[in-house]
Amino acid sequence: MRIKRTTPGRGLARRTRLLAVATGLVAAAALAVPSANADSASTFSTNQLAAASDAVLNADVAGTAWYVDKASNGLVVTADSTVTEAEIAKIRQTAGANAGALRVERTAGRLSKLISGGDAVYATSWRCSAGFNVRSGNTYYFLTAGHCTEGNPPWYTNSSHTTSIGPTAGSSFPGNDYGIVQYSNTAIAHPGTVGSVEITGATNASVGQSVTRRGSTTGIHSGTVQGLNATVNYGGGDIVSGLIRTNVCAEPGDSGGSLYSGSLAVGLTSGGSGNCSSGGTTYFQPVTEALSAYGVSIY
Repeated sequence: MRIKRTTPGRGLARRTRLLAVATGLVAAAALAVPSANADSASTFSTNQLAAASDAVLNADVAGTAWYVDKASNGLVVTADSTVTEAEIAKIRQTAGANAGALRVERTAGRLSKLISGGDAVYATSWRCSAGFNVRSGNTYYFLTAGHCTEGNPPWYTNSSHTTSIGPTAGSSFPGNDYGIVQYSNTAIAHPGTVGSVEITGATNASVGQSVTRRGSTTGIHSGTVQGLNATVNYGGGDIVSGLIRTNVCAEPGDSGGSLYSGSLAVGLTSGGSGNCSSGGTTYFQPVTEALSAYGVSIY
């Protein structure tokens, strides 16, 4: 199988910015505040909610994330600690007649892609976490986050770069956040497990679903799915849509790590706010999209 490589033109510059943002991650829990909530007495149509979502995107405020909450019939907008009141006002102004559909929540942390320099799987000057091992015929790969594979770097098992894993075989970021790395070193084992859990297939997430995340920095943590089709603006033009929002914690270096439910693969760690001491909100790229894009399967 030949997988098309997509190399963003701004890879190196964004990579430098990405590392700087990640190392400045603020430890904090997601704290909702009652300000600027949607009018619970109002009913908004699908078109109005879509228009409100487009308005938040067009406002282009870094440090925001949003998704449609069907239960409350509103658009939940999360604003991190870097977002000013003037920027929130800008979002509302951009929404215009649909501003009433917005429910703004504050998070005391900073939304960032969870990449770091340390252990697990290593590129040239950063590390991430392997997500799920996959294959196409007799060729084996692992999936990870697209912001990790941006620029198509080679990958290693250690920080000294003495043991090669193989090359990046595909990358999609921003817009999406998934990438794929080929196992070209036949001496490296690649079992179809996440830790001790045998992964037998993949599934789409659902609100309220119990999920578990495993990453190289913080290990194993569990929680629930809070929303679907979330969009996150990480800043600098790095906007990712179609993400799964959860209350599972994560920290720098956990990027690309596995989100699963029982024996089924669910997602790949993208980014979030907070840490695993105080809690936080983390967003995941649906794994089914990556499997489809690269024509690979869980085994």
